[in-house]
Amino acid sequence: ELVRRALSEDLGAGDLSTRLTVPEGTKARGELIAKQNLVVAGLPVAAEVLGVLDPSANWETLAEDGTEVPSGARLASLTGSAAALLSGERVALNFVQHLSGIATQTRRLKAKLAGLKTQLLDTRKTIPGLRALEKYAVRVGGGTNHRLRLDDGILIKNNHLLLAGGIRPAVERARKNRPQGMEIEVEVTSLAELDEAITAGADRVLLDNMTPGEVRECVARAAGSVRLEVSGGVNAANIREYAETGVDYISVGALTHSAPAADVHFLIEPL
Repeated sequence: ELVRRALSEDLGAGDLSTRLTVPEGTKARGELIAKQNLVVAGLPVAAEVLGVLDPSANWETLAEDGTEVPSGARLASLTGSAAALLSGERVALNFVQHLSGIATQTRRLKAKLAGLKTQLLDTRKTIPGLRALEKYAVRVGGGTNHRLRLDDGILIKNNHLLLAGGIRPAVERARKNRPQGMEIEVEVTSLAELDEAITAGADRVLLDNMTPGEVRECVARAAGSVRLEVSGGVNAANIREYAETGVDYISVGALTHSAPAADVHFLIEPL
């Protein structure tokens, strides 16, 4: 469904340039080639693009999703209708470049946590309609998904607290009505709020926009009574410092909302 919507958006009433210049029935071969070192993600989606446009086309995957490849690596080879390859080129590349960019950025940040217990999480800061694919790319890159949707986790944030009357009433209300076994996580901005969240019975606490020094104090104060997550202000330069405080999780919105697209080329030649 997503591929069909993307093709409809790009094709409109049809690919005029291809229809007016390429003889009908022409067959072609195409290759997806990495133009930088990257972690591959999205090839099955690109294959679906070709399959929608030319069900008889042949797709050969040369580098599985999750593989780290050097610049110049061949990612996939495909043969079929030249019109299908030309008309689907941009949509296929958009998927692969975007998802590979996310996977590559995730792998690079994950590598900075080597030897530490901290897990790297994504967030819900995703492009509307693409969340499932973007979170897939995070997993491919070695990260872990946080909530996929609002219905699969309880995260009580600042605005909830303002409307609920504070940490204790919010947590107590959530504990009474939560689905069986579902954890309650509370966002805090200070040691005092951390204490309140622990006392109220939170299972997990999100330390929002704190410095590494402040996070270290929170880790000492919690002393393992709740699991701790850091979010806000984390980047490649400081993620290791945050992780070395001993927190359980670090969530990074930039994994999905601002990962640079990977450089991938689509070469087509006639058969």
